[in-house]
Amino acid sequence: MKTENLWIPLALAPLCIALYGCNSDSSSEGIPQLEAAIPASITSCATLATEFNYADTTIISAELIPAGDVEYDAGEIYPSPSHCLITGKMNERTGIGMDGDAEYAIGFEMRLPSDWNGRFYYQANGGLDGKVQKAVGRFLTSASKDSGALNKGFAVISSDTGHASATPMFGLDPQARLDYGYNAVAELTPMAKSLIETAYGKQPDRSYFGGCSNGGRHTMVAATRYADLYDGFLVGNPGFNLPKAAVSQLYGIQQYSSLVDIDVENVLASLQNGFTQEEFALVSSKVAQQCDALDGASDGMVQDTYGCQDAFDLDRDVPTCPADRDGTCLTAAQKSVMTNIMSGPRNSNTDAAIYSDFPYDAGMGTNDYYNWEFFMAMMRDPGAVAFIFSTAPTPYNGSTELGAYEFVMPFDMDTDVERIYAIDDTYTQSGMTFMTPPNPTDLTVLRDRGAKIMVVHGTSDAVFSPNDTVNWYKGLQNVNENQADEFARLYLVPGMNHCGKGLATDRFDMLDSLVAWVEQGQAPESINASVRSENTELPANWSKTRTRPLCSFPQVATYSGTGNMEDAVNFICVTPEQ
Repeated sequence: MKTENLWIPLALAPLCIALYGCNSDSSSEGIPQLEAAIPASITSCATLATEFNYADTTIISAELIPAGDVEYDAGEIYPSPSHCLITGKMNERTGIGMDGDAEYAIGFEMRLPSDWNGRFYYQANGGLDGKVQKAVGRFLTSASKDSGALNKGFAVISSDTGHASATPMFGLDPQARLDYGYNAVAELTPMAKSLIETAYGKQPDRSYFGGCSNGGRHTMVAATRYADLYDGFLVGNPGFNLPKAAVSQLYGIQQYSSLVDIDVENVLASLQNGFTQEEFALVSSKVAQQCDALDGASDGMVQDTYGCQDAFDLDRDVPTCPADRDGTCLTAAQKSVMTNIMSGPRNSNTDAAIYSDFPYDAGMGTNDYYNWEFFMAMMRDPGAVAFIFSTAPTPYNGSTELGAYEFVMPFDMDTDVERIYAIDDTYTQSGMTFMTPPNPTDLTVLRDRGAKIMVVHGTSDAVFSPNDTVNWYKGLQNVNENQADEFARLYLVPGMNHCGKGLATDRFDMLDSLVAWVEQGQAPESINASVRSENTELPANWSKTRTRPLCSFPQVATYSGTGNMEDAVNFICVTPEQ
């Protein structure tokens, strides 16, 4: 390991400044410093329903909610301050549905704190959207409940992005596709800021945008399309090449199917018989055996993800079954399938990659990883590819496992993948056009106005490859003469699955760090992260209070050699040898 570029964790920042004169503000002279937001109090709530007027917008209700708990999905409880809850819809219209005409609108809710911190937060939701999630400003599923933007005093908006059902059939409607991809943000943002002005007497001083998964994609799209409207972007496990990633999921099902005879009455269970979660856990354990100590700490965590790709070899390090499978080995066929999936799908004629490859990691044996490999790949991604990303849409019976399987298996990686790039007279923008950032590495507007972007990605994400995000960041550095860290930072979370979970320190609050960077010029060299004590997948020998620094890429958290290995203060951020 090189130590010339050593970075000090935030926990040691005061000592660093005292001893060495370290400067936490790494902003360039050419990048402007944005001013801090100024708080205000709400001037109206119940009257907003009648006082607020905006084109093609209907305010359905305005209600003052006392301080207390907000119940999110699945019984999650978020604390909240006293706030005004606004519900409404924009751009009502009649469009194309499965059985003829269908009604569309961009549904939304806003939560406006009685005591406002002067900031606006766009909560980008995940999956297929289609539901107005509670506007609490949630980022990761594993984040602490008090880290939500609403609880910090932000005015928050959430929307269904233009369709009222979390099923893919809205993709039949051309405008609903565009609203889902990017246009809902364009419509909602000026309306939301105008509503804030009506409520508080001024527009927000600073505006932030955040989300994970498809919400991370929304955020990266906004960072390119709408950088003039937002000051800070918080990106989690971004599916910014989502149509390609969805095709990659279909490829995985095709590969797993080669290992088994499919029972048409139990397709998913048949596929899972070809590669069990126990066998994924075997691979994870062998990865850890080879790579755990690369960061100086034998603690069950692989901090040096990319050093690990050189240290681990599937054929060498995982035993090959001499006969029957028993959970302690993989068959030669299983190893071939895993190698293909981890390498990513390719065009057989040109050998061009269709999507990214994936890193081997210590979090591959977890529930979330297995869920994305099989259930989500079978029951969500085929519908997204068929209805939303393809031109023209290719409807199928997606309500059954067999119907999904019959769509997946004949999908040709050489020819059918072209559907996500195609257009016609009705669908004038391709899936790859309306779903992805127009030019992901061109953040000139964001950079030049003093805005900032922070990206986090779990290294054991089974659906959106961290390698895709790392390659994006390397490209961003390249076009900015290796100075992109003046406005953009990437943090990998070892062992974390998709937007949280896994064998990881997956609880951290990045929003405060983003605000400090945007408004005070305090660049976040590392983020303090902890385990969740309620995480039942954590090994018994991990402390329930374990913490680690999340280092700005390409730095890796490395044990200092002294002190308690359960404490982040005893790790430093170091640039690995190339």
